[in-house]
Amino acid sequence: MPHHYTVTVATGSQWFAGTDDYIYITLVGTERCSERTLLDKPLYNDFERGAVDSYDVSVEESLGDIELVKIEKKKYWFQDDWYCRYISVKTPTGDHVEFPCYRWLVGDKEVVLRDGTARLPQYEQTRTAKTHRRKELETRQKIYRWKEWHPGFPMSIDANAYKNLPRDIQFDSEKGVDFVLNYSKAIENLYVNQFMHMFQSSWNDLSDFEQIFMRIKNTISEYVMQHWKEDFMFGYQFLNGCNPVIIQKCSKIPDKFRVTHDMVKDCLERNLTLEEEVQAGNIYIADYELMEEVTANNTDPCTLQYLAAPVCLLYRNKASKIMPLAIQLAQSPAEDNPIFLPSDDEYDWLLAKIWVRSSDFHIHQTVTHLLRTHLISEVFGIAMFRQLAAVHPVYKLLIPHVRFTIAINTKAREQLICECGLFDKANGTGGGGHVELVQRAMKTFTYKSLLFPEAIKARGMDGKDIPTYFYRDDGTRVWEMVKSFVAEVVDIYYKSDETIQKDEELQAFVKDVCSFGMQDFDYCEFPKTMATKEQLVEYLTVVIFTASAHHAAVNFGQYDWCSWIPNAPSTMRKPRPTKKGQANVKYVMESLPDRGRSCWHLGAVWALSQFQDNELFLGMYPDEHFIERPVKTAMQNFRRNLAAFSREVKSRNEGKKLPYYYLSPDRIPNSVAV
Repeated sequence: MPHHYTVTVATGSQWFAGTDDYIYITLVGTERCSERTLLDKPLYNDFERGAVDSYDVSVEESLGDIELVKIEKKKYWFQDDWYCRYISVKTPTGDHVEFPCYRWLVGDKEVVLRDGTARLPQYEQTRTAKTHRRKELETRQKIYRWKEWHPGFPMSIDANAYKNLPRDIQFDSEKGVDFVLNYSKAIENLYVNQFMHMFQSSWNDLSDFEQIFMRIKNTISEYVMQHWKEDFMFGYQFLNGCNPVIIQKCSKIPDKFRVTHDMVKDCLERNLTLEEEVQAGNIYIADYELMEEVTANNTDPCTLQYLAAPVCLLYRNKASKIMPLAIQLAQSPAEDNPIFLPSDDEYDWLLAKIWVRSSDFHIHQTVTHLLRTHLISEVFGIAMFRQLAAVHPVYKLLIPHVRFTIAINTKAREQLICECGLFDKANGTGGGGHVELVQRAMKTFTYKSLLFPEAIKARGMDGKDIPTYFYRDDGTRVWEMVKSFVAEVVDIYYKSDETIQKDEELQAFVKDVCSFGMQDFDYCEFPKTMATKEQLVEYLTVVIFTASAHHAAVNFGQYDWCSWIPNAPSTMRKPRPTKKGQANVKYVMESLPDRGRSCWHLGAVWALSQFQDNELFLGMYPDEHFIERPVKTAMQNFRRNLAAFSREVKSRNEGKKLPYYYLSPDRIPNSVAV
């Protein structure tokens, strides 16, 4: 008597997911295998985009428990890729077995799927399962190879071009990742085409920047345009702008920055000396020493470009606002390196602040954004693909958080930050300076610095004396929610510390990140092994938080804070002032970016601030890699907590002229994909 199995096949809903190719299936059971069966219904277009199709597979004898499903795709007419979401098998006894796939079948390809139950490698029972797991990782290690893009960088994927990447990690559509197309489209949308090629042509006056500024009423960008010259706005950005990671409490005025009480006494509000204000914890510092002697962009012989390495002293006044006290534009005290003060001439002080904002822009783009979210997330992603089988619970947990990351970084290396790339067009660190910056920043890049609460504490910014540090407060809340979710998932699969120590795939993943991804640099302090559940929860929280929340915090505010060019100049065309009294409107305008570079900069910050089409936000997991009920319950709890916090952020922001929403969970994409 024949045994009937019902096979249900789900095709992806993204563009070009469907196929006209022949699809064959073989069911592999503990007792025997089915015949290789063509899945085809007469007079029916099988495997259309978004379709869920069911087929009957009949066998003479029971197959036993279904262990594997083998799918084969054979060419019908021409190359026609297919995206399979999952396969579900209903057995003759009525049981349903889920086989998650979520991958592309390209060309004449065979894919062998395990059922969706997450399993640690040490708990595999059968030889079939162990062999499948080993072969899967051997294949992946050949596909996902490490490569050093520049000496001293974190390692990246070994692919010379985006088109050489495995189809599974490419974008759903080419336009999603084409920087040239996206920047050009942004420039068109912003109506700045007419200025595009006006390089070397200065604006006449600060108000001229309005010619390319898209004025959107009641937005942060408009507020910045109106108030950017004011000291409170300059100080506020250290807390809640694009780069809220530089400011730190000053426990001692550095020897290189010889600010005296007499210089700043008129700005101090508590009848204390400068030294007493330091002791009271009211003085902060922003030091851009990484910028010292970085090579400025010299790719355009017609335009000299300049960089500086400023240091800025900040003061928490009685209203708990952060205000600038003093600015020095180079690291070493010297006669030609004056300390600029709020009491100086209007344009001397304004130009000094502009220089700080320009340096902040460079550190933000290259270190805070590129290195500390994009490149490190790629390291985690490559190691995951190389060392964790698809049935591993940690693979299932992390896969949504590395979605498109390797793709976006590969395209950036191809179009954006490569030699003669888009970065060179408008950025003062283009032409190689950005590479030097990453190499320098790597020397102080530690695992501990990715632990959000630890990083805040290390800068002395964990006290409640600054009530409006929303980046810190919202970030801490999201960190705790991610950590709580990760802990729930870890508890489901790891019953003890010993379980973690015996998980060979997990240990290989962590070692790969440190020994290859971070090149075993002595100073990086990334763990090479996992010993406890607590350590694993922290590590996985770092991976997820860095890719989602931290990237959102430093990426999606770029148009808000950088679209008003004088507030975030991408380059400076005059050297830093070496004495007071030389700045006027003309000098400031000749220092700021010219018309052409302003437009490229505007296109860049607009494009980088846009969400992807069909963006998946934190906690949204439409691909069901996990099939177990306890994990689904943990996901529901996670989403509920995130949604409650989103409502809280929305309520706090109502009526605010400067709302802070970058860490509202409904605006945090799951992964680095922009």
